[in-house]
This record gives sequence, structure tokens and C-alpha cells, in this order.
Amino acid sequence: MYELICIGASWGGFDALVRLLSGLAPAVKQPIVIAQHRSPESVDGTLAGLLALQTPRTVTDADDKVPLEPNNVYLAPPDYHLLVERGSLALSTEAHVHFARPSIDVLFESAADAYAEAVVGIILTGANQDGAAGLARIKERGGVAIVQDPKGATRRAMPEAAIAATQADAVLPLDEIAPFLYGLCAEITRR
Repeated sequence: MYELICIGASWGGFDALVRLLSGLAPAVKQPIVIAQHRSPESVDGTLAGLLALQTPRTVTDADDKVPLEPNNVYLAPPDYHLLVERGSLALSTEAHVHFARPSIDVLFESAADAYAEAVVGIILTGANQDGAAGLARIKERGGVAIVQDPKGATRRAMPEAAIAATQADAVLPLDEIAPFLYGLCAEITRR
């Protein structure tokens, strides 16, 4: 059973996240943790507020030591790395990785270490290689690696780097990722 979904996005990520979250079935209850590259000057809560309009899930900028809850979406705040601990999140101001803070690699590597085979990692559109090493760590630890098909990405570099770094379980057009997650993660009540 998968317990956590991690998503990494950069250039073009807002539109990709809107499409992914709005298409996600309510039966997918796992907490979702997102590292979206954004300016350090971004106003806290703005991205979360905009994404919250697209999904019935609770969307917030993560706080340090906040517990992971089902049906919640947690965003890395501007200028902080977001790390996963078993059952909670942590914030860090360590050095930039691939010129980014938040870094997708930092998020994914910590999630792989905390959840091993119970984590799903997703790389979306972006213009650098951040996330490739982290997705490879998720795959090495037994988790699932999903990559947006570079042909449909606003920027191909990030998905292409992820595909080069590891054997993805699925390389999918953006609109097929939510149904794929449903197949992996949905909690279906059986009568």
C-alpha cells in the first residue's frame, strides 16, 4: 500500500499541478507533498490558495514538524527545502541544490529514506535536472517512479533528466497521471 505521493515541478509546473490535482479522484487519499520551484520572494500562501481552488483537498504551505494527514496537499514554502520524516514534514534552509530551494531532489530523497517502497514520486515539467537523482532514489528503495511525457511538457529538461536517471514505472501524458494514481492508490470500499 502506498502511503505518500511526492511531486516535483518547475517551469510550467503551476498549470501541470492544476491539471493533475483537479483530475485526481477522491478515492486517492494519500497525503501529497509538492516541491515547485518558485522565487524566494513569492508570498506565502499564494500558490496554495490558487491550487486549493482546483481541488477539494486541503492545500497549504508546509510548516516545520506538521503531521502528514490524508487528503492534504503540502507545498514547500518559498526559499525552504521540504523534507519528509516518517509521519511528518521538516523545513530546512540548507544550501540550494541545482540552484533551487526548495529542491525536488531533497524532497524525494528524504521521502525515499522515510517511506521506501510506500512512496510514489512524480516528475513534471521543468527546465533543469532537479528531481532526477531523487526519483532514482525512490525507485532504488522500491517506490514507484512516474514521469510526465516530455513531449507534452512545457519544458522537457526535467522529465528527460528523470528518464535518463532511472527506469521509470510509467512515462505518461499529463492527463493520464491522475488515472494511473487512482489505479495505484485508490482506497476502494468493498462490500
